[in-house]
Amino acid sequence: MRRFIRVFIVLLLFSAHLGAQEIAVLKYSGGGDWYANPTALPNLIAFCNSNLKTNIKAKPTTVEPGSTDIYQFPFVHMTGHGNVIFEENDLENLRTYLKSGGFLHIDDNYGMDKYIRVQIKRLFPEKELKEIPANHPIFNIAYSFPGGLPKIHEHDARPPQAFGIFENDRIILLYTFESDLGDGWESPEVHNNPEAVRLKALRMGANIIKYAFEN
Repeated sequence: MRRFIRVFIVLLLFSAHLGAQEIAVLKYSGGGDWYANPTALPNLIAFCNSNLKTNIKAKPTTVEPGSTDIYQFPFVHMTGHGNVIFEENDLENLRTYLKSGGFLHIDDNYGMDKYIRVQIKRLFPEKELKEIPANHPIFNIAYSFPGGLPKIHEHDARPPQAFGIFENDRIILLYTFESDLGDGWESPEVHNNPEAVRLKALRMGANIIKYAFEN
């Protein structure tokens, strides 16, 4: 029965690559602002459709970690500043989704780190978050970032880091820390970032999307 369920999930994920693709924002419990950076993903989608010739629906869908709807999306994005709580059924569903071919990108918007690391450990107790080296394909799959994850929003003078949970050498969970990519994806008037900074963030985001879709 479990094998049948996994095959069904893989077919759902594969079907997401046919026709118009969709990506989702993860709505989680705990009080953290999962809805932060509302213009970020629509702008990243527009950038990818224009520059990578993807065919992603313009507006991302909201999905909850315990919902079977999550299997419709090859890429799920999560962000916020505060607390995160996953219930046991959320963890089981997310774990199955990721091990069956899904991809979760967690972008710390400053303030999430101490909470999300606990939840990631609950999600994959047998695995460790590993820092992703600068020569990994995710940093050059479409645009080249020879130094690894770029710094977008300066907060406390700490270097940006990208961490991953791997399954058979594939990143299934990407955690971007001390970078705040979503800040750079937002519309120009939100943070008044220089265009060069926004372009850097969008290009790194495009790399993540391309990696998630093709691996």
